[in-house]
Amino acid sequence: MNKQESTAAITDFSANGMRLGVFVLAYNAEKLIASTLSRIPECVWREVEVVYVVDDCSTDDTTRAVTQYPETHGKLEIIRNRVNRRYGGNQKFGYQYAIDRGLDAVVMLHGDGQYEPELLPNLFRILVEEHADVVIGSRMMTHLGALRGGMPKYKIVANVGLTAAENLIAGMHLSEFHSGYRGYSTRFLRRIPLWRCSDEWHFDSQILFLAKQAKAKLVEIPIPTHYGDEVCHVNGIAYGLNCLWSVFLYRLHRMGVVHLARYDLMPERTIDRRKFNDPYSSHTLIFNRLKNMPLEGKRVLDVGFGCAAIASRLAPAGAVVDGIEISEEACEENGAIFRRVYRKDLNKPDEIGLEGEYDIILLADTIQYLVSPTDVLSFLKKHLVKGGILIISVPNFVNFTTRLAILFGHMPMGSRGILDAQALHYWSNAEFRILLKRTSWLVRDHAVSGLPVFLIFPFLSRPLFRPLLWTGRALTKLFKGLFGYQNIYVCENPNENELL
Repeated sequence: MNKQESTAAITDFSANGMRLGVFVLAYNAEKLIASTLSRIPECVWREVEVVYVVDDCSTDDTTRAVTQYPETHGKLEIIRNRVNRRYGGNQKFGYQYAIDRGLDAVVMLHGDGQYEPELLPNLFRILVEEHADVVIGSRMMTHLGALRGGMPKYKIVANVGLTAAENLIAGMHLSEFHSGYRGYSTRFLRRIPLWRCSDEWHFDSQILFLAKQAKAKLVEIPIPTHYGDEVCHVNGIAYGLNCLWSVFLYRLHRMGVVHLARYDLMPERTIDRRKFNDPYSSHTLIFNRLKNMPLEGKRVLDVGFGCAAIASRLAPAGAVVDGIEISEEACEENGAIFRRVYRKDLNKPDEIGLEGEYDIILLADTIQYLVSPTDVLSFLKKHLVKGGILIISVPNFVNFTTRLAILFGHMPMGSRGILDAQALHYWSNAEFRILLKRTSWLVRDHAVSGLPVFLIFPFLSRPLFRPLLWTGRALTKLFKGLFGYQNIYVCENPNENELL
C-alpha cells in the first residue's frame, strides 16, 4: 500500500485508452447535486465514458434535479433505485453497473459535494498511470487540515481512534478507513465477493479488508476536508461498533478460526463445495451408505449433481453414473465423471430424454428448488428398477436455528443453507414423509446430518475438538427434528417401472 504525499492539483489527465466512469452516489441531494455536477472538471467529462448518478430512492426531488441539469457532453445518466438500498447496497449496485458496462475503473463521488469534484483527476491519474486497484482520498493524512476543513474535534478523535484499531487488528497501515472518496479498478471489483459485503455504512471498511486479502495495490492521496450544509445520515455509534465487529471477524477469518464467505476470494468452483471433510455432512453420510453396497456395474443417476460430490466417488468404485444438471459450469467441470450428462431443466422432466433404467437414483440438495417436486418424484420412478433405491437429502426447516429466528420475528434468508432464498419449498421431516407417501415411495431408512460446523468454524476439525464434535453428533441423532440440518431418506420403488 502506497501513500501519495503531494497535494498539487492536477488540471488535466488522460484515460490512455481506458474506459472510465464517475459513479455519483446520491440520497436526498436535491439542493446540492447540480452544483456537484457543475464542479466536475472539463477534462473528466472529456476522458470518461459515463457519469452516472444512482439516486437511492430519495424522498426529495434528487432525480428531477439531475434530469434538469444542463449537461452538454451526452455522458450523464441517471438511475433511480426502486427501493432504498442503503449506503453499502447502493455502492454495490453502482460498482456492478461499472463491471457490467465493461468499464476499466470507476471513481465514486458523493452527490452532496462533501468531497471536492475538482480532485477527480487526481484519483483517476492513480488508477490510470499507476495501475492501482484502489485509490482513497484521505482527509486524515494531515489532522490539522481536517480541523481547518470544519471536521468537529470529536469526529477527528473518533476517526483516528477507530482507524488505529482497524489498522492494528487487520494488520494494515492506512491513514483513514472512513473516507467516501474512492476509486476502484473493475479488475479488483471482479475478484472480490462484492455482494456479500454489508449494505450499511461499514461497507467501506469491509471492502478495504478485501483489498488486504487480495493483496491489491492500494494508494492514498490527501484531500481537503469540507463540512458544509450536507446532511449526515450516519449513526456514529452503530457505525463504529459495526466497523470493530467487522475487523474482528476479518481477523478471525485470517487466523482460520471461522470461515466467512465475505472474505473468500477463491472462485466458487463447484468442486470446492464437496463436503467430505465433515464426517457428518450429507455428502459423507450418503456415500457411507452407498459404499457398503456392491457398486460394481450398478447404474446410478445423479439428479441435479452440482459439485458431483457423491458421483466423484461412485464412479471410481465401479458404478456406471449418469447425471442431470442445468448448470453449464457444473457440467463442464465435472462432466468427465459421468458416462452421460443430460444438461436439462428438471422442471421439465418430460424433455430430459432419459434412456434406460437405473438401480440407484440420487436427489441430493436439489428437490427444494423444483417447481413441482411431486411431478419429479413420480417421473423418477419410471426410470428406477423395482426394488431400486432413491436417496434424497433435503434441508430440515424446523432446525433449532430457524426456530429461534422465527421466535424472535426474523426470517434470515441467505444464499445457501436451510433458508436459501432460491428455494421454493421448505419441509419438516413429517411433511416430507407425506410427500413421499403421496408419490408411493417406501421409506426404508432415515438419517440426519448435523450443522455444517466445519465450514463455519474450521478450527473444529482439529483433533483437540473431536469430543465436542461427537457430542454434537449425539445430540443430532437423539433429537433429529431439533438439531438435524438435513434429512436424508433412503426410499425404495415397490413397483415395476413399466407399469408406471
